[in-house]
Amino acid sequence: MIAVTTVRAVNDLTARWAHRTVGERGTALTATGLWPLLALLATPAAGPARAELAAAIGTDAGDAVREGAGLLTALAATDGVDAALGLWTRRALTLRPDWLAALPPAVHGELTGDAPTDRKAMNAWVRRHTDGLIERMPVPADPATLLVLASALLVRTTWREPFRDVPLRPAEGPWAGREMTGLRRSGGDPEEIRVHRTPAGELTVAQVAGDNGLDVQLLLGPPRMPGGEVLRHGVAALGGAYPVRSGTALSDGAGPGVRVSTVASWDGRPQAELCCAAFTVDAEHDLLEHAGLFGLATATDASRGHFPGISDRPMAVSAARQTVTATFGALGFRAAAITAIGLRAGSALRPEKTSQVVSATFDRPFGFLARHRESGLVLVAGWVTDPGT
Repeated sequence: MIAVTTVRAVNDLTARWAHRTVGERGTALTATGLWPLLALLATPAAGPARAELAAAIGTDAGDAVREGAGLLTALAATDGVDAALGLWTRRALTLRPDWLAALPPAVHGELTGDAPTDRKAMNAWVRRHTDGLIERMPVPADPATLLVLASALLVRTTWREPFRDVPLRPAEGPWAGREMTGLRRSGGDPEEIRVHRTPAGELTVAQVAGDNGLDVQLLLGPPRMPGGEVLRHGVAALGGAYPVRSGTALSDGAGPGVRVSTVASWDGRPQAELCCAAFTVDAEHDLLEHAGLFGLATATDASRGHFPGISDRPMAVSAARQTVTATFGALGFRAAAITAIGLRAGSALRPEKTSQVVSATFDRPFGFLARHRESGLVLVAGWVTDPGT
């Protein structure tokens, strides 16, 4: 069970991160992969670094290490999600037993100081915990590195109702005239298509349900709404922040990409039709480019140490990076992420009935949120600008 307060804190970081950093280029990010690492650093931190980390993760620093470890444990037990924690330290670095005991078991490895050997060991861990979707640890392992703390996140689901591959060639918008791989399915529940009235305009959300408790929410805003705004409002919409209409309550053009029509039908039941571009999004994030957003601004000051609760040795954050890949295809969704923080020393017959068809088409840049259905935790968020061809 993922704690409600943790879900709220992680989703809030997702929204703030997306709003601050997502622009015109396609990307993917996961606060779910980063939040536990920040939490595991917040409790043993001291001074301004502790306060900044606590503010960034939205929880009390005294409870953070327990909540971070708890989230990793809950994720690892969630169907469709694999999560792992890795810790590597130099042999000469003595760790506080209480901090080490708070971490999941069997996560502690050794940094030899030989960069090729250490890279090989950590890269093998990355490949093992991402099914080979990611090949390497995103932070360096050089002789100056005393500690590397990393998380691996793997998200997989198969659609309850698969799509079929179709040619997609938009008539207007940024992708106009472009030949690409489209995905289409018909006959689903119209209630899976919703329009939320946000302060920035109407936001169309289509839920694509997986078979294991995960779903992906596709998000389409007004043409000029930036990707960061789409994702921020998407997270808020899933949390119930805005008025919403759905399914047969929608009218033609009620939201971006929404069409309502009437077709011949055998049973007269309302239907949904969903069309979107297939996509794979890969992204690399240098988290220190936005150190203040993640509570790492003071912690990077190498003139002094910031984590006395980890070791007597003064240490400062030297690197923080995330690598993400996400693929949305006809049969399902798959995403993997590695997030790592490095520390160094401081210094036929025609039927007679008709049916209403509520359709949503995502044929220009759109967002997505991969989510744990029961808790509402956003596992991966992204913005699609370059779909598959």
